[in-house]
Amino acid sequence: MNKLDLKPIVSILLVVLCISCSTDSLKIKSGDIIFRGNAHSDLSQAINEVTQTSKSTNYSHIGICEVSNGDVFVYHSDLGKGVIREPLEAFITAKDSIGYTVDLYRIKTLEDKQIETALVKAKSLLGNSYNSTYILEDEGYYCSEYIYELFKADSIFKLEPMTFKNAETHQFHSGWITHYENLGIEIPEGKPGCNPNGMANNDNLMFIRKIK
Repeated sequence: MNKLDLKPIVSILLVVLCISCSTDSLKIKSGDIIFRGNAHSDLSQAINEVTQTSKSTNYSHIGICEVSNGDVFVYHSDLGKGVIREPLEAFITAKDSIGYTVDLYRIKTLEDKQIETALVKAKSLLGNSYNSTYILEDEGYYCSEYIYELFKADSIFKLEPMTFKNAETHQFHSGWITHYENLGIEIPEGKPGCNPNGMANNDNLMFIRKIK
């Protein structure tokens, strides 16, 4: 009786296993960080133009994912809405972000307990207003401030001096001049803060895939 050659079978099983593992790693998981490209609003354009780096895309918005009963939700703080939880599809198809990229990132060294704690805090902050001054001490949360706050105890993200100046002209971006004139306060140049482009470049994050 001839012995069965198991080598082809083993090879096929290994390929299937590798494909399965690869596909699983690309799935959205609770705790994943999602970035959205700059929208059609003047403020979104202003955020992007003063925060872009050589490594970043054109992110001007950020949220955190939660997978619940097979559905994906995004917690984020949005201008005009405040801190909300909405389906992934709503986050992707926001009317002012149509045509822009949506990318998924994952925090490399985060344990399940840390993710659970972050999402519990995300839920506890629902309903807070949007912090339109971008000054940390002020009421509410702007989008990246909200994500920073969720992982503050884990020291995942760092605060840096904010700038509202055009990198080429070194003058205040016109969008920010208008924004702060409307608020009736000085531009908080140099105050500590964070932004989506800077957070995407954090060494603790790894790019998973493009969603849109």
